[in-house]
Amino acid sequence: MTPGLWELVLKGIWVTLQLLFLGSLVAGAVSFVVGVARTSRRWIVRFLAGLYTEVFRGTSALIMIFWVYFVLPLAFGWQLVPLWAGTLALGLTYGAYGSEIVRGALNAVDPAQREGGIALSFTPWQRMRLILLPQAVPEMIPSFCNLLVELLKGTALVSIMGMGDLAFSGNLVRLALQESAEIYAYILLIYFVIAFVITRLMRVLERRLKAGLGRAPERPAAARETRRASASGVGAASGGAS
Repeated sequence: MTPGLWELVLKGIWVTLQLLFLGSLVAGAVSFVVGVARTSRRWIVRFLAGLYTEVFRGTSALIMIFWVYFVLPLAFGWQLVPLWAGTLALGLTYGAYGSEIVRGALNAVDPAQREGGIALSFTPWQRMRLILLPQAVPEMIPSFCNLLVELLKGTALVSIMGMGDLAFSGNLVRLALQESAEIYAYILLIYFVIAFVITRLMRVLERRLKAGLGRAPERPAAARETRRASASGVGAASGGAS
């Protein structure tokens, strides 16, 4: 490819990374607010949070982008720029999925932990901040990692707004060179590399959070050494018993 076409692809990568970062911020905020609301003791709060989750989980992200960018301006008379329209639509959609991750992780915390906070006269906010979230967040990381990868792939949907993300830029390069297989192979590889980096970073985050709770996952080498030592100990004990 010519330098000009590579520059187009690099701009597309930058736009995709912007969408991924901003969309993840919106989705993360929505996930925690709605997820915590779904554990509320007030039925109206649980109902509204559940309604939001079901509506946005049950609708297409592509149609949501269409509504935010094309339909809402007709109703309210204002127009979001494509970057913010895509960020809002993707963040609200994937935040609905994330809220279920948060709700499930909070409900998985040992009920005795909640009872301990009540016994210490903690307010509901203190119990959430000091007891529940520190234990629940590490369990959310693997699921949020998958959600981030799905969000990355969902950024390609903004092409319907004519936004120059990676998918849109790759298609322009394909049309210019008339080389579908080669160009789409490059695009797939770029998406894979970004997703791989996300996965590795989230694993590091998970390990550090669990280490803070005193239960960091064993590394493969350490696990093998532990099993070898256990096997040696069992063999020695058997020999001594005989």
